[in-house]
Amino acid sequence: HVQLVESGGGSVQAGGSLRLSCDASGYKYRGYCMSWFRQVPGKEREAVAAIDSDGTPTYADSAKGRFTISEDKTKPTLYLQMNSLKPEDTAMYYCTAAKIRCHIITTFAAWEYTLWGQGTQVTVS
Repeated sequence: HVQLVESGGGSVQAGGSLRLSCDASGYKYRGYCMSWFRQVPGKEREAVAAIDSDGTPTYADSAKGRFTISEDKTKPTLYLQMNSLKPEDTAMYYCTAAKIRCHIITTFAAWEYTLWGQGTQVTVS
């Protein structure tokens, strides 16, 4: 049974940094797209960043220049390094995966993804 388990969330002051991790042990596909989404209560889940199985990253406008998505295929673990955090970054952050490469799907559409983690809360004040 494959699971995605996020960690690394917390509370930080504006301008600070956090690094989120997603343990993707057991998720072994040759081609895939893994992403980070975030959601605040009462709003739709929104994409933050995605990474293709070939290592190509894609960022939402809100994340460009501040966030970096990466992965360690040996573990395997997905990361999201978040710098220059703003109060509007406050949300529950979710790790998700699709069994198909990013360029084949609508990368930032939540409905494309079938496997989700439980989320990790990020609060920026």
